[in-house]
Amino acid sequence: QNEKTKEQIEILLQNGKHKELRDRLCCRLTFGTAGLRSAMGAGFCYINDLTVIQSTQGIYKYLERCFSDFKQRGFVVGYDTRGQVTSNCSSKKLAKLTAGVLLAKDVPVYFFSTYVPTPFVPYAVQQLKAVAGVMITASHNRKEDNGYKVYWENGAQITSPHDKEIIKCIEECVEPWNGSWNENLVDTSPLRQDPLKKICDSYMEDLKKICYHRELNMQTNMKFVHTSFHGVGHDYVQLAFKAFGFQPPIPVPEQKDPDPDFSTVKCPNPEEGESVLELSLRLAEKEAAKVVVATDPDADRLAVAELQENGCWKVFTGNEMAALFGWWMFSRWKENCSKDADVKNVYMLATTVSSKILRAIALKEGFNFEETLPGFKWIGSRVKDLLDNGKEVLFAFEESIGFMCGTSVLDKDGVSAAVVIAEMAAYLEAKNLSLAQKLTEVYETYGYHISKTSYFLCYDPPTIKRIFERLRNFDGPQSYPKFCGIYNILHVRDVTTGYDSSQPNQKSVLPVSKSSQMITFTFQNGCVATLRTSGTEPKIKYYAEMCALPEQSDRTVLEEERQKLVEALIENFLEPDKNGLIWRSA
Repeated sequence: QNEKTKEQIEILLQNGKHKELRDRLCCRLTFGTAGLRSAMGAGFCYINDLTVIQSTQGIYKYLERCFSDFKQRGFVVGYDTRGQVTSNCSSKKLAKLTAGVLLAKDVPVYFFSTYVPTPFVPYAVQQLKAVAGVMITASHNRKEDNGYKVYWENGAQITSPHDKEIIKCIEECVEPWNGSWNENLVDTSPLRQDPLKKICDSYMEDLKKICYHRELNMQTNMKFVHTSFHGVGHDYVQLAFKAFGFQPPIPVPEQKDPDPDFSTVKCPNPEEGESVLELSLRLAEKEAAKVVVATDPDADRLAVAELQENGCWKVFTGNEMAALFGWWMFSRWKENCSKDADVKNVYMLATTVSSKILRAIALKEGFNFEETLPGFKWIGSRVKDLLDNGKEVLFAFEESIGFMCGTSVLDKDGVSAAVVIAEMAAYLEAKNLSLAQKLTEVYETYGYHISKTSYFLCYDPPTIKRIFERLRNFDGPQSYPKFCGIYNILHVRDVTTGYDSSQPNQKSVLPVSKSSQMITFTFQNGCVATLRTSGTEPKIKYYAEMCALPEQSDRTVLEEERQKLVEALIENFLEPDKNGLIWRSA
C-alpha cells in the first residue's frame, strides 16, 4: 500500500531491469549481529512497510507460542530519527506499523511518543515486564539504511534459536492480515500506552547507581562538548549529565537536532575518528573544553576525544576506552564494596575480537573475565545468566565503541558511557591526570595491549566466501596456514566451522556461527589476529592485537611488530588487489 515503493518496482519492471528485480525480490532479510538491517526501499530484502509488517506478524506468531501471558504483558516499540523521502519510509512510520500489527491482535503496546536511544527499549522491556520489544534503527549505518532490532523478555537482543524460529514464522505468514496496515491504530487504541516519562525518569534514577563522585562533579570546572551526530542523543545525554550533578555538556549546534540526511558528516559513524568529529573538536577548542563525547545516531555507542598537551586531539579507540572503563569500574567497586564482598564473584566480559586488556586486569586483580562471539546480543544473554546465578557484572564491551557500564541495560549504551567517562575525567583532573596519561598507567600496570582494527569494503559475497575458503584449504584440502609471511602461526580457531586447534578435542568453545565468516590466528610472537565478515555492512573486518606482559613496556617495538604483522595479514590472506577489495578511506 506504499505508493512510493510500489512505483520503484513498477519502474524496474518497465525498464526491463530483471537482475535488480531478482536481487530485490528473490531473497528475504535475515537476522545479523544486530537484528534485521538493510537499505530502505522496495523488495523483500529491503526495509519497508511490507517487510516490517511481515516481520512483526512472524514475531506475533512466535511470541503467542512462547508466552501464554503475551496479551497481559505486552510489547515495547521504540524508534530513531531515520527516514527516506523516496520510499516514504521513516523509523517512526515503521514503528507505528509494528505497533499496529500487534494492537490489531489485542496485544498491549508500549509505544514511545517520540524518538529514544536504542538502550531505552531493552531497559523498558525489563522494567515493564513485557515479553519482548523492537527498536527501529540502523544505528550508525549510512543514511540509506534502516533496521529492526528485537529484544527478548530478558532485555537482551535475541540469539539463536529465537532468530531462526522467528524467520520460520515470518515465512509462514507473509500475507498482511486484516488490520496490519493500520499505522494510525497507535493514536486511537486503548491498548497503547506511552512509557516515555516513566522509563526516562526510571533510567536516570538507575544511572545514579554508577555515580560515585557527585560532589566532585558538581564542583568541577571541566567543560565537555557533546555531539549527537544528527540523531537521538541530545536530550538524553543532557539529562544524564544532570543526574550525575554536572553542568550540561555543550552541544554541537549543527548536529544536535535529528537530521535523517546526516548532512554535516560523510558517514554517521563516530568510530571513523577525527574526520567525522571535525565540528565537535573545533567547538571544543573555541569553548576551551578538553573532552569531547560523541554518541552515534541511536545513542548506543560512544566515541571520546581528549585535547593533549601538544595541542593535538587524541581520539580513543574502543579498546583503549575499555582499558579505562575496566580500571574505573573495578577500582570504584573495590572502594565501595562491602567488607564481605568476594572478588571471585565479580565479572567483566568482552567479545572475542575485542582487546584482551580486561583479561589482564582480571588475572592481576582476581575477578573473572569471559569472552563471547561478536555482537552485543551474546554479551547481553550471558550477563543475564550470570546475574541470575548471583554473580556481579561490572562492565562489558565490544571494540566497536560499544560499552555496558553496570547492568541496568543489558546492551551497549552510549548515554551512560558518556557520563561515566565525564565523571572519570573530572576525577582524574582533580589528581592532575588526563585520560591519556591514565591509559598509559593502566597499560604499564597490566601490560601493553596494542591493537589495530580496520576493514575492507567488498560488495561481492562470492569473493568474500572465496577468501575464507582459501584460508581453510591453504596448504591443501582442510589445512589452515602455518605461516603468514614470516610469522609462525601457533593456533587457528574457525568459529564458522567450529574448529579450534588449541583445544584438546579440536572443537571451538565458542558456539558455531555458520551464517558468518570468522577465523582467528594466534601467532608465536603473542599477536592474536581475526578476520571476519560484518553482520551489518558489506565489510571484511580485521583485528590484530599484541598482548605484552607488564615488564615488556617498549611500546614502540610492540607497535612496529604489530604493524608488520597486519601488513603480512593483508598481503597474504586478504590479497586486496587480486580480490578487488576497497580500502577503508583514511
